Amino acid sequence: MSELNVSLLPWQQKVWASDARFKVIAAGRRCGKTMFVAYQLLIHALQAEKGHVFYIAPTQQQARDVIWGILMDIGQPVIKSYHINNLQFTLINGATISLKGADRPDTMRGVSLKFVALDEYASMKPQVWDEVIRPALADQKGSAVFIGTPTGRNHFWDLYQYSVMADDEDWQGWHLTSYDNPILDPKEIEAAKKSMSSFAFRQEFEASFEARESQLFKEEWLKFDEEEPQQGDYYIACDLAGFEELGKTSKSSRLDETAIAVVKVTPSGDWWVADIIHGRWDLARTAQQIFSAVHKYKPISVGIEKGIAQQAVMSPLMDLQRKRNRYFRVDLLTHGNKKKIDRVVWALQGRMEHGRISYNKGDWNPKFLDQLFQFPSPLTHDDLIDALAYIDQLADVAYPSAFDQLDQWEAADSLSGY
Repeated sequence: MSELNVSLLPWQQKVWASDARFKVIAAGRRCGKTMFVAYQLLIHALQAEKGHVFYIAPTQQQARDVIWGILMDIGQPVIKSYHINNLQFTLINGATISLKGADRPDTMRGVSLKFVALDEYASMKPQVWDEVIRPALADQKGSAVFIGTPTGRNHFWDLYQYSVMADDEDWQGWHLTSYDNPILDPKEIEAAKKSMSSFAFRQEFEASFEARESQLFKEEWLKFDEEEPQQGDYYIACDLAGFEELGKTSKSSRLDETAIAVVKVTPSGDWWVADIIHGRWDLARTAQQIFSAVHKYKPISVGIEKGIAQQAVMSPLMDLQRKRNRYFRVDLLTHGNKKKIDRVVWALQGRMEHGRISYNKGDWNPKFLDQLFQFPSPLTHDDLIDALAYIDQLADVAYPSAFDQLDQWEAADSLSGY
């Protein structure tokens, strides 16, 4: 084991020295939790006379991306063989370390576990621990470490609270922030603080468990400006709803609407929301609304939420382009495996808080503001703010200030400028 050359940060040494069987670590970004878990996996596997050691991430691909390379690097002296397709290491004592995804719990049944590390436990279903992993630790009295950055007060919060409050010697919990990593430059953390929303910073860097409230967006963050910025490019993002049957008008106000967000993005990255066109339309009318918006604003990018509705609208939209002899490419927008709340908050909250979004005045304002201030209430629609949040996927702005800080630089490719 000495060949591993284990090097631990001060907080890692304290957690390592604990005799608790189950350890819960709520940690901010870049505080060293992944390296800690990698050392734990190797040491527990070397000490195991039988049984398996598991590293579990929300998905197996995440497990591979996060820890495979680290284990390959620091575990070289004790790794006998490895299998990239199975994501499994065999150590010199015959013990195995397997990388698993919590989204496929059935692949982890029927094994005897000596140790397991659950990384980003807040993003897993609690049944993975309760019904699959905990029983697998029983016969060997195996141990576990839960680690991750909080995402509100969910099952990870409950487990952390139990670990620090309950009179149970098997459990112990720790709360760590990014400042607990002495290797991480505090100036870098402060730089992130200036550009992130306060909520996002507290969650990601300070490992805050604070729950999102209904008022994620504050009225004092609103900026209205009827004057269009002189410089910048337009982007259009479409959040499609189901389509009304031709000739029928629904009396229900609870149905989703299609929303088309039109935003001009300046060279400095500021957003000016020119319009958010919305309504419940049939297929042909939806295509016409998109085409008309593109014809009016001439955006450099048009995005439509990927899905069945997008596939349906593409045919009449392409027909319009051929008839009018005006063509444009459509980028497919995706939720990126993120919950809607996370996607909207990350795209809009920080920009609004720091005054980077301004709004043109229009008849769409009341409905937009109602959805904004009620989000994420299940009793209120979010079509307009969802469409606006998708602009974040389209707008790719190069910030000149990043280069201004360099004394000298030259393009590696003189043609492209990179």
